[in-house]
Amino acid sequence: MQFDHNPFLIIISSPSGAGKSTLCDMIIKNDSNIKLSISATTRQKRPKEIDGQDYFFIDQNQYKTLIDDDQFLEHAKIFNNHYGTPKKYVKEQLDEGKDVLFDIDWQGARQILAKFDPKNVLKIFILPPSIAELQKRLQSRAQDNAKTVEDRMKEAKNEVSHYDEYDFIIVNDNLKESYQKIVNIINGYRVKRYKKNQLQSFIDKLLK
Repeated sequence: MQFDHNPFLIIISSPSGAGKSTLCDMIIKNDSNIKLSISATTRQKRPKEIDGQDYFFIDQNQYKTLIDDDQFLEHAKIFNNHYGTPKKYVKEQLDEGKDVLFDIDWQGARQILAKFDPKNVLKIFILPPSIAELQKRLQSRAQDNAKTVEDRMKEAKNEVSHYDEYDFIIVNDNLKESYQKIVNIINGYRVKRYKKNQLQSFIDKLLK
């Protein structure tokens, strides 16, 4: 028997290039009860990215207006670009009973935890198998110039230093295995959040 659960937030963070976005895409593709939180950003759109699906691409003036109107759940400046999570979208998904997945860094995670009960937030940190492998992945993506790759490598150590702020740590040396570990963690967390009225009703029937 499947029980409904109280929806929650899932935060997945990692240094750039550790596989976070790929893993998030796999989770969204295979679990219809999880919705990806779409961030607004001032950075340039990359090839194949779709406005309103991957990000909401906005300019600096629009970004400032949203901050002034307190429309972001969290926001941060990363590599000279600004990112922010619109509150409205997240609330709509939770109200519909969906879990909301955040592909964000530790700065954004901290801001969310300042506004949500930690009991309603599941935090997972993704580590690369090595620094050398991280650099190799960033270079192989061919979507950033050499200077950007260098900046991301410098920031990686700072990102990794925040691993202990998360509930679970996964070393992504095998994509499929890492994905399955995350799925197991999410499903286990759902069990802990089964709606008590449904569970109690089932227990009562079971014990009759």
